[in-house]
Amino acid sequence: MNKKFWKQFSIFEIVKTREHSIMVFLAIIVGLAGGFGAVGFRYLINFVQTLSYGSADDLLGVVGGVPWFVRIAVPAMGGLLVGLLVYFFAREAKGHGVPEVMEAVALKGGVIRKRLVVVKSLASAICIGTGGSVGREGPIVQIGSAIGSSVGQILNVSADRMRTLVGCGAAAGIAATFNAPIAGAMFALEIILGDFGLATFSPIVISAVTATAVSRHYLGDFPAFVVPHYELVSVWEFPLYITMGFFCAFIAFAFIKTLYRIEDLFEAVAFPEYLKAVVGGLILGVAGLAFPHILGVGYGAIDLSLVQQISWWLLLLLIVIKILATSITIGSGGSGGIFAPSLFLGAMAGGFFGVVVHAIFPGITASPGAYGIVGMGALVSATTHGPLTAILMLFEMTGDYKIILPLMITCIISSLAVQKLLNESIYTLKLMRRGVDIREGREVNILKSIKVGDVMNSSVETVHESMGLEQFSRMVSKSKYNSFPVIGITGRLSGILSFNDYSDAIFNDDLKDLIIARDIATKKVVTVTTQDNLYQALERITPKDFSIMPVVSPEDHLKLEGVLTRRDIIGAYDKAVIKKSLFNGADKL
Repeated sequence: MNKKFWKQFSIFEIVKTREHSIMVFLAIIVGLAGGFGAVGFRYLINFVQTLSYGSADDLLGVVGGVPWFVRIAVPAMGGLLVGLLVYFFAREAKGHGVPEVMEAVALKGGVIRKRLVVVKSLASAICIGTGGSVGREGPIVQIGSAIGSSVGQILNVSADRMRTLVGCGAAAGIAATFNAPIAGAMFALEIILGDFGLATFSPIVISAVTATAVSRHYLGDFPAFVVPHYELVSVWEFPLYITMGFFCAFIAFAFIKTLYRIEDLFEAVAFPEYLKAVVGGLILGVAGLAFPHILGVGYGAIDLSLVQQISWWLLLLLIVIKILATSITIGSGGSGGIFAPSLFLGAMAGGFFGVVVHAIFPGITASPGAYGIVGMGALVSATTHGPLTAILMLFEMTGDYKIILPLMITCIISSLAVQKLLNESIYTLKLMRRGVDIREGREVNILKSIKVGDVMNSSVETVHESMGLEQFSRMVSKSKYNSFPVIGITGRLSGILSFNDYSDAIFNDDLKDLIIARDIATKKVVTVTTQDNLYQALERITPKDFSIMPVVSPEDHLKLEGVLTRRDIIGAYDKAVIKKSLFNGADKL
């Protein structure tokens, strides 16, 4: 008995070790691919910028030597190319990308289309290289995640392993971009997956380290920004950093609200979708004539802010202009991330705040550049609701432990404060606008991912409103349903007959010859459309305990398309659960 027990235990350990080894191997593969993807994406941006402006150097210094009409035309041409690419080849390449990865993890088992790697790379490189006011981190996350998903799809791994590989790709992208492996891993765990389990943690860390090694080999081991010397001058600075946390939270709130408000404005305009980015590019080009700092990823302007080479009034003005520029770029259909714009806003906000407090309290405060560093972390923390990622990223970029205490308190305050104003991050708000709440759990999101039209029964047993009760009673005796949609003379839905409607009349012989279906049918019908999801259907069918629910056309709510039952909803959910491997432990590796 004991030998048999220990033999099974040994076999279990061998299998477990083998599975872990396979995941480590796959994490290295994804890390290598993500690292090379990040390096290649950087070179692709430089190539596009060289074609557009004649140089791959920092855009802030390049555009000054370019004619004014070129500075307007180039972003517009970039918008045209991006709009066409996104509209005709991969709609999910539009925007900042991270919400799409989060949605794929929550609803699709981590499955991301393989073509997204190519389309997102081209679209974002063109957008950024022609001056789009967006960052390269969001696209790199989406590209790295798509690489991880592609590896998982090729090897036909389980849904849990697929999500881990997607996280590995996201971590690789961030790590390679910022030369920050710890922050890359934390970004994937805290924001993309929301899972800190050991089985997930180990592969993601390995992938981030591998990607960073690739990035350092080709791009060098340099910090992402020119970081000034930092020191905490006095303990009296802590209340000031707390105050700055609230200040950064307000700016983050304004950024998030403006971004989606402008996106809604562009959506409402009756204009070809693939041409809207041209309009955004023209507006950006004109704004860039006066404020070239907002063009591209904006790292040059961040460096100037940190070394105090931008006046206080321009720091404040650039906050407003950058919010509008990024919102217009993304809202009009551009492709790029919001991570770099968040860092830009943080550097400007922190720099402005530092100038003010240093002028008032010169003896107890550090230089404005120090506040700019902390402000970068605070804005990222507030927009993404990811304080751990922000803290670790800024710590890795500075390499100075003395920044940790102000950074921690400011990032936490800004994250908590913005959540009081807006419960969603800049990523999750985009998903909520689509009806996807990743906090509700997989069960709800599975229902939200299935359309009613894919589940409904199109073979409908209907009752004409002129049908007599005698004929109706014979129909009921042969049917598997006890409720029936009522159709009028024009063939459109006019009511519904439930058991409660006809139970008294159908057994009364005196009434059978006098009453027709129209007389006893319920006229106010609760319906769903073919484009509604099963979660919406379940919310409507449950309160009144309907046995069936008519399904109508989204264009004509009286045109009957089919019926939906509670059994249909449960059956579709069960099939989706099995397909996504949510409740079984089977691993296809």
